[in-house]
Amino acid sequence: MRKKRVLLFSEGFGTGHTQAAYALAMGLRHLSRNIQTRVIELGSFLNPVLGPLIFAAYRKTVSKQPHLVGKLYRGHYDKSLNRVTRFALHKLFYNQVSQVIDQLKPDLIICTHPFPNAVVSRLKKLGLKTPLYTLITDYDAHATWTNPEVDGYLVSTAAVRDKLIARGVPASRIEVTGIPVHPNFWHPHDRNEILRTFKLKDMPTVLVMGGGWGLLYDEELIGYMTSFADKVQLIFCVGDNEKMREKMLADPKFRHPNIKVFGYTKEVNKLMDVSDLLVTKPGGMTCTEGMAKGIPMLFYKPIPGQEEENLEYFVSHGFGELMSSKETIDRWFRLIQEPYAADRHRDRLIAIRDAEYNPARCSEAVLRMIREPHSAGVQDTC
Repeated sequence: MRKKRVLLFSEGFGTGHTQAAYALAMGLRHLSRNIQTRVIELGSFLNPVLGPLIFAAYRKTVSKQPHLVGKLYRGHYDKSLNRVTRFALHKLFYNQVSQVIDQLKPDLIICTHPFPNAVVSRLKKLGLKTPLYTLITDYDAHATWTNPEVDGYLVSTAAVRDKLIARGVPASRIEVTGIPVHPNFWHPHDRNEILRTFKLKDMPTVLVMGGGWGLLYDEELIGYMTSFADKVQLIFCVGDNEKMREKMLADPKFRHPNIKVFGYTKEVNKLMDVSDLLVTKPGGMTCTEGMAKGIPMLFYKPIPGQEEENLEYFVSHGFGELMSSKETIDRWFRLIQEPYAADRHRDRLIAIRDAEYNPARCSEAVLRMIREPHSAGVQDTC
């Protein structure tokens, strides 16, 4: 019997959209051997020259002028992509999508970014029969995610579901699943083995992340953290930003034996298991991974727009707070040094997590959709 095929379309505007697609793909294969998945960053795949140039320009804008990103996000917050825009996207950037779908013959298409979602929606309007689902990868519901041709929405929270309903999406098409994380985040790993592998010490530890693009570098606050290095181990993950890594390694403040500076790694899940505190930008993916691990979080300078909404959700639910001053760092860095305090705090967050989130839920929901297509979009699993 032919395996069921799930095609996941993402886009390269930030790393979270594609991470969510891969996490869902891995989760599906983890749960069933009868599922075949394919993840495609559509812009780069169809336009290998133009695509990376556009994404590089976006990355530069995010790092240098984040207020412009926020202005665009808020300015179009209640405006879905209209018919003309969808047509333009298709013709200018995604004109071979139908051929990709015809060749791969998926049983289900899931989009983790609004652009491919809009283009596949247009193909649905023109006669494509393949079911289309949209996985919203943040804790907000921007109007660009919504299209009448979408068969169902997979969303992070009940609040996002309610926002979609307010935008006219039928409740029967929405399922609250949480954002998927890779199966490596579903369960803890052996602590002693992790410490040996990464040459870490068994001591209070802070993991500092700047997202896949490594956008975290604040001369004052990040530098201030290094003053705790005698008593607190610091792990800096700067993604694929090699210039930042070189800059940090050249700075005497980061040459302490209790400070590690890593580039891109696929084992953040293990580093979270041995860390007592996570300092991160409030991207939807990283925060969800932190929640899955039950690690308290300090949030660094949210990009205006969806990161502000992510911040609001995680702060209001007790998973962390905004890192607004040195006082915040002082308080948390002292707390994780207290005997058993970090373990107690983690236990409390795991209890909150278990009431709010199941890391396998999204994969289980999609697997059910494939097996029982008529039941899709009618359950609220929160």
